[in-house]
Parts: sequence; C-alpha cells; structure tokens
Amino acid sequence: MLAIRLPEGIEHRLAELAAKTGHTKTFVAREAILEHLDEMEAKYLAIDRLEKVGKRWTLDELDKGVNLES
Repeated sequence: MLAIRLPEGIEHRLAELAAKTGHTKTFVAREAILEHLDEMEAKYLAIDRLEKVGKRWTLDELDKGVNLES
C-alpha cells in the first residue's frame, strides 16, 4: 500500500488522463511508475556504486577474463 501527496497540477493531469482513457487514477499512476522504475533503479544503483570505494576493473581486464572475485 502506498499513499502519496501530489501537487495539484499533477493530480489534475492524472485525473484527466484517467477520465479520458476510462482507467482509474490508480491504474495510470501504477503504469507511470512501472514505466520509469527500471530506469530509476539503474540510475541510483550506478550512482551508489560510483560513490562507494572499491576495486575497479578496466575494460581490457574484463575482456581478458580477469577473476572478479580477487
């Protein structure tokens, strides 16, 4: 279960799209979230990896099949 407060403008756009398409606001919001969730996960996980200190491999090392466990 998720409850969020939306700015009035976004709420209005959501309601209008739902009405025009015959879907519920919940359906439209769920579809919007699913549409962008993969991209957001990739972005924030990449930022997290860059911020954490750790071993980095070059493309050459990866091409040669370096043992990533060591």
